[in-house]
Amino acid sequence: MTDTTLINARIATMKPDGDAYGLIDNGAIAIADDTIVWVGPMTDLPDPHKSGSMDDLEGRLVTPALIDCHTHIVAGGNRAREFEMRLNGASYEDIARAGGGIVSTVKATRAASETDLLNTALLRVDQLIGEGVAAIEIKSGYGLDIDTELKMLRVARTIGDMRDIRVRTSFLGAHAVPTDYAGRADAYIDEICLPALDAAQEQGLADAVDGFCEGIAFSPEQIERVFKRAAALGLPVKLHAEQLSNLGGTALAARYGALSADHLEYVDEAGVTALAKAGSIAVLLPGAFYTLRETKVPPIDLFRQQGVGMAVATDCNPGSSPVSSLLLCVNMACTLFRMTPEEALAGVTREAARALGLSDLGVVDAGMGADLAVWDVEHPAELAYRVGFNPLHRRIYKGQ
Repeated sequence: MTDTTLINARIATMKPDGDAYGLIDNGAIAIADDTIVWVGPMTDLPDPHKSGSMDDLEGRLVTPALIDCHTHIVAGGNRAREFEMRLNGASYEDIARAGGGIVSTVKATRAASETDLLNTALLRVDQLIGEGVAAIEIKSGYGLDIDTELKMLRVARTIGDMRDIRVRTSFLGAHAVPTDYAGRADAYIDEICLPALDAAQEQGLADAVDGFCEGIAFSPEQIERVFKRAAALGLPVKLHAEQLSNLGGTALAARYGALSADHLEYVDEAGVTALAKAGSIAVLLPGAFYTLRETKVPPIDLFRQQGVGMAVATDCNPGSSPVSSLLLCVNMACTLFRMTPEEALAGVTREAARALGLSDLGVVDAGMGADLAVWDVEHPAELAYRVGFNPLHRRIYKGQ
């Protein structure tokens, strides 16, 4: 029994083995409960799928609902003041001495109640939902103590309970070394990060484990200790890698079969080859590239040549990417990284789903979840072309 059949739609299925965008003109989508049961041209619509309600989309574009696969959307405070200081000529050291940088976000997040963190995060989540987003990843990493890391993950779980959006959580205890552990990163891993990870797993709060492998954060050897614990706990891994330099974090992530390696401005050919062999996704974050005014572009051509899937995400966070528009990031991926509009749209649908290990989302096909976005546009390239314009007509979540 078909509950609803969407008719008179232009469908960008985003299937990887079809024509551009997997486009079907004058198409139909049959939905039963929360699952797509048939997709194709209206002329081929089987009789059984004509028995439910028919929803005429009047030629509008349908895509998979969007997926934001890398966010730090739960955080206390904001860093608008240091943004202003930077523009007025302050150095990183000046800002740090004034109490800015990640230290300020950690302080604000520790001080915030769960209710306060939830309320501020929901403002950003609601904006993403309003752009057709139906799944989101949310990281911890602004607590850097056991209680606050767990608090952040609880808030992330609550967001999934309070809104019609699928939430995947990532434990990011290895995000930065807190000031009380300055110069003692290994001790921080032993005394805070690993115990917090164990607690997060025991309480069912973590879907994956992430880390920041960089000179200003943790070495590959330190990250590997976290990854070994994740493997022992049965949790998949992800990694912030090669954003500011090349420490070999991408190859490390690939050795552990990472879902994704993220940022990747400085990744070399060996790292890209490792990603390709592991089947890991490259998550590109143009919002951080833009905000930090970086000039080193990720090696898009290498990813293409080696068949590495490219996802795109907001990296929504208070410091390096205060961006809560995934549509804007689609445009940035094209204008700043020279991705094609089709690659960018795949990056926030099919490839973003792969980056989160979601096998039932990201493509419009029979058997997939009925999470869809209906747009007031004629062609999918318009989703990358326009800036500051939201053409969403309707979001469909679990068939509703």
